[in-house]
Amino acid sequence: MKPLTAKKRIELLRLAKRPDSEIDLSDIPEIRELPSDAVIGKFYRPRKQSVTMRLDADVLAWLKASGEGYQTRVNSYLRQLMTRKRAS
Repeated sequence: MKPLTAKKRIELLRLAKRPDSEIDLSDIPEIRELPSDAVIGKFYRPRKQSVTMRLDADVLAWLKASGEGYQTRVNSYLRQLMTRKRAS
């Protein structure tokens, strides 16, 4: 990416100082709910938090048997469950 010119930098600073009330949003539809085909996590990356969790040995073995990335899969399974619970 090319560095900003002094002129562009001044223009961006001027725009950043404008209040939100001066921004015309009339041509942008308001998003009231996520579309069913939305891919969560592609651009939005929630902050991760380290936790200690006690799992049954057979559950952990099943998760690890699928290969590397079992913690990511656990997160994905929990997110799917969370999404289903919110929908009901």
